[in-house]
Amino acid sequence: MAQIEYKDLLDAGVHFGHLTRKWDPRMAPYIFMEKNGIHIIDLNKTVAALDEAANAIKGIVRSGRKVMFVATKKQAQEIVSEEARRLKMPYVTDRWQGGMLTNFATIRKSLKKMQTLDKMLKDEETVKSIAKRERLTRSRDKEKLERVLGGIADLTRLPAALFVVDVKREHIAVAEAHRLGIPVFAMCDTNSNPEEVDFAIPANDDAYKSISLITLAIGKAIEEGLMERKQDKDDQRVQEEEDAKRNEDLAQAKAEGASAAPEVEVAPAAVAEDETEA
Repeated sequence: MAQIEYKDLLDAGVHFGHLTRKWDPRMAPYIFMEKNGIHIIDLNKTVAALDEAANAIKGIVRSGRKVMFVATKKQAQEIVSEEARRLKMPYVTDRWQGGMLTNFATIRKSLKKMQTLDKMLKDEETVKSIAKRERLTRSRDKEKLERVLGGIADLTRLPAALFVVDVKREHIAVAEAHRLGIPVFAMCDTNSNPEEVDFAIPANDDAYKSISLITLAIGKAIEEGLMERKQDKDDQRVQEEEDAKRNEDLAQAKAEGASAAPEVEVAPAAVAEDETEA
């Protein structure tokens, strides 16, 4: 992953924490100093944590698994949803529906209902056959489901990891992931508890620029993981083709060798000697 410059973090305001009276003492290792009643985050720790998180998340994606983006705060919704769609990863930016992970079977039923409504409303004959009032009701139901579940419409199994913006706001999602043993990568501000997540990235989780910078860095790591996975699959396919060709050549050479082998003839003199000895 391309190393983020210290200056980029400063320009994005990643170092600005919350008021000192709102801090969580467990964030102390990541705080550099206090200035004007505000805690300043140690950006050296941010760079190290981001690098560690990026390497870990790249490995998860390289293995062929999904990372779910979770960010329901207004300033994070746009950038997170755009990046998740670009990478074809699941995301939740409207609101976290309780049980989205721990009760995934029920969520899948809701997804199936959403797909059924979508298919029905696209069928002109079906639309014409139902009353206008019922059609409006079903359209509203579809829009509501799409708003809440649209980002996970293609999710067929639980994600392998979560990337979360604002641990305090998304505490339900973090708790569900923790319960299922799903690793959580999260931006942690000075009012957060970094011990609740597996990979804490100390950063300002309120400013749009800060959220954008960290999200794009994680997105870049995921993109690299996807490219490496594609390369691995290509290499595997080439290797399989080479092995198949090699086996085919060996089989052909063996067959040609068997057909070209001369028949052994016994000389008459040798036969006579054998009879004399007998």
